Amino acid sequence: MKSRLTLLLGGLILAAIPPALAQQTLGLRLPGSVEAGRAFSIQSAGSGNAVLYIVGPGQVLRRDVQLGKTILFAPGELHIAGHYLTVLIGDSSTENGAFDVTPGHQTATLSFLATPSRVPVDLHDGISGVVYVFDTFQNLVLGPTQVSFQLSGVAGAVHARTALTHNGVAWTKMDSAAKEGSAQFVARTGDIASTRAIQQVPGNPCHLKMSAHPSGERLAVETDPVRDCSGNALADGTIVTFTETYNGGQSTVDVPLKRGVARTDMPAYSGARISVATGVFIGNEIRWGRVR
Repeated sequence: MKSRLTLLLGGLILAAIPPALAQQTLGLRLPGSVEAGRAFSIQSAGSGNAVLYIVGPGQVLRRDVQLGKTILFAPGELHIAGHYLTVLIGDSSTENGAFDVTPGHQTATLSFLATPSRVPVDLHDGISGVVYVFDTFQNLVLGPTQVSFQLSGVAGAVHARTALTHNGVAWTKMDSAAKEGSAQFVARTGDIASTRAIQQVPGNPCHLKMSAHPSGERLAVETDPVRDCSGNALADGTIVTFTETYNGGQSTVDVPLKRGVARTDMPAYSGARISVATGVFIGNEIRWGRVR
């Protein structure tokens, strides 16, 4: 809303300038550019009183000035980067011009986005990091700035990469670690750093295997500890499905992992085929008793 009001006011100021007066000159001398937040000055010629307007993105300044004197602006008066219009309105003439306010060169804050917050282990380029570099006044620092990225987990070496910003933005991708656990993802430039936590979780199961033995009149089935391909135990609560096919019929039991193992009892039909799966991964199959 503030930007809209600024643009509207700038348009009204321009519309109020008579075309004949706009062709006259008061000797307005503007800087080519000003760094955001820096002090600066504007020179004018002539004599008498005038009003100076400076209109830009999100800011409008108005000054009553005396022509022929230097117009001073204190540090911080113009702090939003962008293109600014100036209008100097005297008693009998008007002059307009423009100059740019550029972002500061020094980084003050980082905006660091890291995705995803949870990622399977041992995934190539599975973690993405994007950094936006801002000056003290929250303008994007457009000049190239070196940003270092570091990813460290519960075990293994620290992974580090560097990148230069382009138009205020730098990005990278990292492999997730082979071991599960929380990882610290840090973006840094100079003494300024921003940290995000990435939870690395077990990947897909590997070598899903079960065994069976009699339990009274029923059959007890049990998996070996279920792990991913890097040896991490799958989280408790992961569903394991046991399926028994017998005499043209079928029964299915879904069991959550407890301490990395799934157990259940099933009917002990002679000649039955029992299989195990979790998600889309299928384990071994057992044929129980005499096959007819």
